[in-house]
Amino acid sequence: MNGVSMRGKRQNQRQDEESHSFRNKIAELSELPKDVALGMPVLTVTGQMELCLENYRGIIEYTDTLVRIQTKTGQIRITGQRLQVVYYTNDEMKITGRILSIEYQH
Repeated sequence: MNGVSMRGKRQNQRQDEESHSFRNKIAELSELPKDVALGMPVLTVTGQMELCLENYRGIIEYTDTLVRIQTKTGQIRITGQRLQVVYYTNDEMKITGRILSIEYQH
């Protein structure tokens, strides 16, 4: 039974990789930026004090030391000190404070 579930996981992983590759090819052929064509997050970091994020789905967790954000491709985890979401709209947000790390989690 365990071999069957492992085979299924490998097959799903292969399908995900093929789908991702296909989407990348379509994005390249359309000559659109990948963030637009694939809905990928765009992060603009200014020093250690400011981060602007585009193309996100929602805020999962928000404290003064941690902000977790859901994107189409996974989660982004921002850790720091005195973190503050200055503003957010449907597709863009700005975080200020002392940013110590930015992690991507799938």
